[in-house]
Amino acid sequence: MAIRHFLDLWQLEASELRAILDDAHAMKAVRRGWPKGRVDDGAPLDGHVLAMIFEKSSTRTRTSFDVGIRQLGGSSIVMNSGDMQLGRGESIGDTARVLSRYVDLVMIRANDHGDVEDFAESAGVPVINGLTDRSHPCQIMADLMTLEEHGVDLRGARLAWVGDGNNVCSSFIHASAKFGFTLAVGTPERYAPEEDDVELAREMQGRIELYDTAEDAVAGADVVIADTFVSMGDTDADERLDLLEPFAVTEELMDLAQPGAKFLHCLPAHRGEEVDSEVIDGPSSLVFDEAENRLHAQKAIMRWCLDK
Repeated sequence: MAIRHFLDLWQLEASELRAILDDAHAMKAVRRGWPKGRVDDGAPLDGHVLAMIFEKSSTRTRTSFDVGIRQLGGSSIVMNSGDMQLGRGESIGDTARVLSRYVDLVMIRANDHGDVEDFAESAGVPVINGLTDRSHPCQIMADLMTLEEHGVDLRGARLAWVGDGNNVCSSFIHASAKFGFTLAVGTPERYAPEEDDVELAREMQGRIELYDTAEDAVAGADVVIADTFVSMGDTDADERLDLLEPFAVTEELMDLAQPGAKFLHCLPAHRGEEVDSEVIDGPSSLVFDEAENRLHAQKAIMRWCLDK
């Protein structure tokens, strides 16, 4: 059987993504009231080892994958790229081949998306994209899970992304065709999303609308989504803050969305930059449910990768 990698949402069938979300919902429901360290019934990944490789710092990705594999009955090894030969004295392919002899599953949080693709090409075990410069598929699965928990029917919903058309935006674009929602993207021209992503989604019948103002993107939206204006590795912070300031999510901007619209942010957030405190701490915000659901969505992803 072919190895099941989880690298980008556009590579998976809609039915596979739907099954992963359904599994995440079910596992979360069963665990209500349990201590965090209790192993899931049946320990579905008993004896399995997850390797986690980090080229970028992490709070939610590291903690959620580590706790997740333990709840599934497995164990984890955490490796920072500076502590290993990845891409330095050893080729990415050779590192992948070696680790595949030791572990059952690899999650990588990397700088370059191409490195993750190269790793997966040589690996003998499933590889999960924990974030790259091009995409963040695990985050979007948690986000969509959160919206469904709060009554949003993804098929036919209108989601608005405002700010930088970054890697998280790209994964929302990938998801649009798979889940049937419209994605309205509002960015300054300089930070528009990748044209290749937009074209790919539209070829798959995804509904992507591009705007150059936050107001046009948010008008009538069921969900408003933001992310930091300056991400890890960005070297143009001053220019970014200047151009992206009009795209900050304020209470006034939220008023342009549908009544009862939800707000998402993958965190960490910079209050007063991309979002006002009144929004992220207000009744429309789902950001902490969203952060929690990284755990449940990623457990479902790991089970899918290992066909468990």
